[in-house]
Amino acid sequence: MKISKELKVGLFMVSGIAILYLGFNYLKGEDFFSSNDKYYAIYQNVDGLNVSNPIMINGFSVGRVSKISLLQNDANKVLVELDISGDIVLGDSAKATLNSDFLGNKSISIFTGDISKPLKGGDTLIAVLDRGIADILAESAQPVANNLEATIKKINQVLDQLGGTGGRIDSILIDFKSASAELKPTIVGTRRNLDSVMSSYNSLAIELKGTLRKVNPILSNFQSLTDSLKAVELNKTVKSANKALEQLTVAIEHFSTSEGTLGKLINEDSLYVNLNKAVENLDKLLIHFNNNPKHFLSPLGKSKKKIERDRRKAAKKGN
Repeated sequence: MKISKELKVGLFMVSGIAILYLGFNYLKGEDFFSSNDKYYAIYQNVDGLNVSNPIMINGFSVGRVSKISLLQNDANKVLVELDISGDIVLGDSAKATLNSDFLGNKSISIFTGDISKPLKGGDTLIAVLDRGIADILAESAQPVANNLEATIKKINQVLDQLGGTGGRIDSILIDFKSASAELKPTIVGTRRNLDSVMSSYNSLAIELKGTLRKVNPILSNFQSLTDSLKAVELNKTVKSANKALEQLTVAIEHFSTSEGTLGKLINEDSLYVNLNKAVENLDKLLIHFNNNPKHFLSPLGKSKKKIERDRRKAAKKGN
C-alpha cells in the first residue's frame, strides 16, 4: 500500500501539533506521564503567582502550580491548583504557604502536617499568605514615617514663629547697616593713626638699631674690663689665702716644738705634774680645815707646836 504525500504531510502536522501541545502544557506544569496528585488552595491574593511556579517542601521541589482560577462567586478569591508528586503524603493539617524571595520570585511551601490522617487527591489545603519583603519594609518604615511627620510639624511651628519675627530681623539689619556706616569713618581714622604709628615705630626702630651698633663696642670693652677686674680680685684672693696658709703652717710648726710658753705647755708635762700636786695639796688643806677648824678660826689661831700636839693626840686616840 502506497501512502500519499498528502497523508504524510497531514500526519506530520498532527504529530507536530500534539508535541507542541504536550510540551506547552508540560512547561506550564502538567506532566502527562507521571502519577501526580491534584490538591487545591484558596487565597485572598496570590500576589503575582503564575502557573508553573514551583512547590517546595523544605527547599525541595515536589511539584508545580498547574492552574489558577478566580472565584467571582466567592468574594473574588483565587483558587490555585497544586500538582504534587504522588509519592508525597499530606496530612489533614497540611498548609500551603505562598511566599517570595528577594528577587520577587513566587513559590509555594508545603507543610505536610500529621500524615497519620492523609489527604486524598482533590482535597483542599490550608492556604497561608506569607508576608513579603514589601510588607516587612512597610512595617519597619512606619515608625520612621511617623517621626518624620512629627519633625516636619515642629519645623512648621518654628517657621511660623519665625514669620512673626521677620519684621524685627529686618529692623535689626537696618540698624546694623546704619551702625556700619557710622563706624566706617572711625575705621578710616583709626587706620590713618595706625599708619602714622607704624611709620614712627619704623623710624624709632632704625634709630635704635644705629644706637645698638654704637653701644656694642662699649659693651665689649665693659665685658673685657669686668673680666680683668675679676682676674685681679681672684689673684689677690689667692695670694691672701696662700699667705694665711703659710702663717698657719709656721704657727703649727712653732707649737709642735718646745719653744715658747704654748709649745712647752703642749709638749712638756711639768705643768701638768705641778698642777696635779697643787690640787692634791689643796685637797689635803681642805680636809684639814674641815677636821680642825679651830686651827684656822680661833681668835689668834694656834701655833705650829699646838697643832702638832693636837695631831699626836688624835693619832693616839685612833690607835
